[in-house]
Amino acid sequence: MIAFMVAGTASGVGKTTVALALMAALRERGYQVQPFKCGPDFLDTGHHSAICGRASRNLDTWMLDREANRALFAEASIGADAAIVEGVMGLYDGASGDSEEGSSAEIAKLLGLPVLLVLDAAASARSIAAVVKGFESFDPAIRFAGIVLNNVASGPHYRLLETAIRSVSATPILGCMPVDTRIAIPERYLGLHTTEETASVDDLRTALATVAGEHLDVAPLLRLQWTGPTKARQSASAVRSDEQPVRIGVARDKAFSFYYEDNFALLREHGAELVPFSPLRDAALPEQLGALYLGGGYPELYAEALSANTALLDELRVFAQAGKPVYAECGGMTYLGQSLTLLDGRSHAMAGVLPLEFEMTPHLVHFGYVEIEFVEDCLLGAIGTKVRGHSFHCSCVRPGSTMPTAYRLRYSLSGEEELEGFHLKNVLASYVHLHFRGNQALASRLVDVARNSQAVEAVA
Repeated sequence: MIAFMVAGTASGVGKTTVALALMAALRERGYQVQPFKCGPDFLDTGHHSAICGRASRNLDTWMLDREANRALFAEASIGADAAIVEGVMGLYDGASGDSEEGSSAEIAKLLGLPVLLVLDAAASARSIAAVVKGFESFDPAIRFAGIVLNNVASGPHYRLLETAIRSVSATPILGCMPVDTRIAIPERYLGLHTTEETASVDDLRTALATVAGEHLDVAPLLRLQWTGPTKARQSASAVRSDEQPVRIGVARDKAFSFYYEDNFALLREHGAELVPFSPLRDAALPEQLGALYLGGGYPELYAEALSANTALLDELRVFAQAGKPVYAECGGMTYLGQSLTLLDGRSHAMAGVLPLEFEMTPHLVHFGYVEIEFVEDCLLGAIGTKVRGHSFHCSCVRPGSTMPTAYRLRYSLSGEEELEGFHLKNVLASYVHLHFRGNQALASRLVDVARNSQAVEAVA
């Protein structure tokens, strides 16, 4: 299997565009491509999945232990001809400034992946050679497979950059990416627009493959063979063969799309049947649900439409008030609140499940990794349970809104602690996105509670 990592010298240098172009180019050649993303991300993975036709998976050495990352990579790669891993931020950027923990470099070494380094050359000349030399010498354990220059202005500009780099480095330059509107994906405050907002995935895939064919030398990458294990581990599921799957409704549409694919995989392993529904379009919840899972997304962009769908809001409220389990993260939590106030001051009524009012903020709030300890028994586990996750959102609970909490959070960047994880009956809601592979008991607990809820409904 071909396997390599696409990493950058910093955020915003174009590594997502390069990674998508290479994924599209290999798919055009007939390869089954398994995509991965380092770190906590839902936007890039959505585009990976659309281009590759296989669900992108998140590797993370801060939220998951080393063995979990190895197993995740091997299992997701089963049946693939190529695995392309997109890095996070700069190659050596991680959870802190004095260690490699959580960095793309740590994952590259853990999995034995060669690195394709992407540099933004828009305002560079000979100094770009110093950047390349610095990245190559910073950690001798990293093996560089190639260099791609992004935002090159012209042929003469490229030749100048190429001459400079070749004077200090033997790493092959595999081409340059020009500014091309055909492959541009719009951005907003949390990152790229979601794949659900892309007009035509087929057109984008074709354009990406065309640009890669015109500007990148893909052939050397086809020789980067990975020889690690690609066999499935024994399922951790404790589901008996005579048990029926428990139906868990999952909010999936333009407003709600931030989910870890591994969370879905683990829920299925433990016996869940995931049933998608749209809070924007559907007038009713799916039938015979044991639980609801409301992920993050951009509910603020569709607040008026969400608020206007009163039939579904009523069903959601009845579902929760009956004591049935509801797990919500970030945007899903704001959807459960009393109201959501936008930056322009307009306020929209939401489901009213939680006695909380939310408002959008003009900046990120508590961005970064989060350590969690359960201080109360709740939907996902007993008091004392520990797990790691991440937070990135541009909203907050309005002052004066209070309710019981089940989590004690510690934010890794600031070191600040607070009580969060709002819970009421069988509802649990938080700004933190949890990666269930970090503590697989969470998925098992959620399915068990959902199964009991579904069984009670069947008897009734």
